[in-house]
Amino acid sequence: MDSNKIIIENNGSNWVRLELKKIWNYRSLIKLFTLRDIKLQYIQTKFGMIWSFVQAITAAFVINLFFGILLKFETGGIPYLIYAFPGLMAWYYFSFILNNSGNALVSSQHIIKKVYFPKLVLPFYRAMVGLFDVLVWLIVFFCICVLYGYPLSWKLLLLPLPVFLNIITGLSIAIWLSALTIRYRDAFLIIPFLAAFGIFVTPVFFPHTMIPEQYHSLIFMNPMAGVIELYRFCLSGVSLDVRYLYGFIPVVILLVAGLFYFRKVENTIADLI
Repeated sequence: MDSNKIIIENNGSNWVRLELKKIWNYRSLIKLFTLRDIKLQYIQTKFGMIWSFVQAITAAFVINLFFGILLKFETGGIPYLIYAFPGLMAWYYFSFILNNSGNALVSSQHIIKKVYFPKLVLPFYRAMVGLFDVLVWLIVFFCICVLYGYPLSWKLLLLPLPVFLNIITGLSIAIWLSALTIRYRDAFLIIPFLAAFGIFVTPVFFPHTMIPEQYHSLIFMNPMAGVIELYRFCLSGVSLDVRYLYGFIPVVILLVAGLFYFRKVENTIADLI
């Protein structure tokens, strides 16, 4: 046995539900990794936190210029920037989870080879790191609301729900990618495609009413469309079509299947990396 390898605990089961229970038991490790990465990326760097604000402000300026001023998308009387910004924030966080959680196992090889812990900790904690950027984007959004004199409503209290669904939707794909990239390194190349193509078939910059009615069912089955509409419901005060909830059916199926597959290959991960 490798003298450099530390076995902390390994009393797992073949059942995914027990693995998820172990994730909860390792919540202190998730917290430790999350705080470590936040310090490294934002607090202990000169421009880390500033860059997060610059990203959000630049995105707000660009989408407002092209889609709000030049193309003049109709948003039902809501200032375009206040309507579109929550969607952009949701998509940014989704892309963050795909990129960071989807690559979690490959980029953490040095830890996996030396210490035992449930490998699902890695994609989970990477998703938690992105919450810092969500907070930054929310601060920028609140500043935009002040500039426009746009009031927020009690719906803001429901914001944790779309954030949670944003995480689940991202992880339903990222968990598959993190497991597949161990065996097939080229699988990670699908992430830029998903991020680049998906944003054009998801109502991030535009309301779904701009899409011909015969295609609305496809939009309703897009889980990120539902996540974005929930963000807008909480932040911009738009009405919510309950048919968006159908989109979370494939998320649940994909997530559960991904957890089973991840569990199946977990014991071979250290040998493959």
